Amino acid sequence: QVQLVESGGGLVQAGGSLRLSCAASGSISGFNFMAWYRQAPEKQRELVAGILSGGRTNYADSVKGRFTISRDNAKKTVYLQMDSLKTEDTGVYYCYGTTANSPGWGTSRWGQGTLVTVSS
Repeated sequence: QVQLVESGGGLVQAGGSLRLSCAASGSISGFNFMAWYRQAPEKQRELVAGILSGGRTNYADSVKGRFTISRDNAKKTVYLQMDSLKTEDTGVYYCYGTTANSPGWGTSRWGQGTLVTVSS
């Protein structure tokens, strides 16, 4: 089974940037859809950004224009570039991959998460 491991989280001031990485233990080409989710304290996990194998992306309204998702199949890695961070971006960020074209279907994997804390 392919394992997903996130890195790049940490503490950053509002207005700053972070780049998250999701490294897979095997090929990610089988994951048609990959995404980043986040879970803020006492809130449900939400989809932040997704990317299909063909490169089409989608973003939550709250991060449009600030976050960019990308994938490098050769490096078996998915990235989330986060700019102009806000305190409300604080949460645990999870990497997700599925063989289907949309979340909740197919064979899926989750990473263990990386904590992002944005201070004011």
